[in-house]
Amino acid sequence: MSAADEKVLLERVPDRLLIGGEWVVGSAERPIEVRDPATGDVLCTIANATPDDGMRALDAAVAAADAWAATPPRTRSNYLRAAFDLLQERREEFALLMTMEMGKPYSEALGEVTYGGEFLRWFSEEAVRITGRYNVNPEGTGRTIVTQHPVGPCYFITPWNFPLAMATRKIAPALAAGCTVVIKPPELTPLTTLFLGAIFEEVGLPAGVLNIVTTSSSRDLTAPILADPRLRKLSFTGSTEVGRVLMKQAADNVLRTSMELGGNAPFLVFEDADLDKAVDGAMLAKFRNIGQACTAANRFLVHESVADEFAARMTERVTALRVGRGTEEGITIGPLINDKAVDKTDELVRDAVERGATVVAGGKRVEGPGSFYEPTVVTGVAAGSDILREEIFGPVVSIVTFTDEADAVAKANDTQYGLVSYAFTQDLARGLRLIDSLETGMMGLNVGVVSNAAAPFGGVKQSGVGREGGSEGIHEYLETKYVLAPAT
Repeated sequence: MSAADEKVLLERVPDRLLIGGEWVVGSAERPIEVRDPATGDVLCTIANATPDDGMRALDAAVAAADAWAATPPRTRSNYLRAAFDLLQERREEFALLMTMEMGKPYSEALGEVTYGGEFLRWFSEEAVRITGRYNVNPEGTGRTIVTQHPVGPCYFITPWNFPLAMATRKIAPALAAGCTVVIKPPELTPLTTLFLGAIFEEVGLPAGVLNIVTTSSSRDLTAPILADPRLRKLSFTGSTEVGRVLMKQAADNVLRTSMELGGNAPFLVFEDADLDKAVDGAMLAKFRNIGQACTAANRFLVHESVADEFAARMTERVTALRVGRGTEEGITIGPLINDKAVDKTDELVRDAVERGATVVAGGKRVEGPGSFYEPTVVTGVAAGSDILREEIFGPVVSIVTFTDEADAVAKANDTQYGLVSYAFTQDLARGLRLIDSLETGMMGLNVGVVSNAAAPFGGVKQSGVGREGGSEGIHEYLETKYVLAPAT
């Protein structure tokens, strides 16, 4: 892809706010600069919403709510399916845009188009399958009727690391259920959501059903929206720290909330594991999205009898990874999102080393333009190291040994988080035990990637509440009503 291709694409991406079916400049004087993390260069500038703009977006969502809720499910389904089809036609453009604004390699960005698009297709199918029930009550004196209804206007806050999938994973079930939406994309990677908004506009989605507000001041924009009693649902993906604040704000109006928060995923390799498959799974679980994923393996817990062999194989694979701008041929590791992320990754590695760990591959930032950090393997990580307690969100493999299954489970569960776990073993009985003993909302058993639009995504403990995807996902946007009618 040439610089000319990138320039042409950027000219097609809306640079304004989508409010009530119109692309508007907004009230802020200072625009948002969107930068390429691989070079540090400004890609473009876009509108910067103020709190007043946010309230106008909520006004638009509220105004459209009743009509959209009354829209036949098949019609809602058709809008989502049309958006899916158009996204597939433009998959290369969306992939290039994500590589430019977020940094992931182009091949991975294409994979996100596939993954993100599946939420549009899946929930286009779920829209026509919202059901209730009718039955005689146990006493025989009446008839029980249970119906499902849209929650109402929703406010979404999405993260920067999966610019398309995090938007479609929230927008699609809301629209399928009959809810209207205000979405605030991340300041660092807002362009993909704006481009997605243009697709929904092109397929004819009614004005006000989807509203997009980009801002450099998320806190100021969000507070009045959450305080407005007309809002009925909040969904947030991001850090646990921010999630706690938002849940407190949402409590004032008793909002329905979905929270996909932090993770600290353990990756367990038992003595009987197929090491070839375990290493393949580890490379996917760790280095997809440059390690910048809440589902990324954070702690590699390896049985002491195979730890050296596993570390050697991982080191061989890691040192073969190619670092560079994601648009370049053969690049497998792009930049981290910004210099702050590089600093945090380096701090975690340095802390582990100071506590006795050994860096066997990588271990330092890459000099030159862009926010790059070397793919890294660290062995002998001591208990209490920061790298075992905090999300790395970078391309670092930290290896710890365990002695037996009980020790592995205890170390895996020794965290406030509980999003996803991975386990590699050829013992079926052990695998079934781990399903019960590992305290996570998701688990990969002999696989390194678990995300799928048809499956419920979410965690336990301080990794969040609610589920996105699967048949469970649409119920986050539906209220249940019970009616008792007389028998005659």
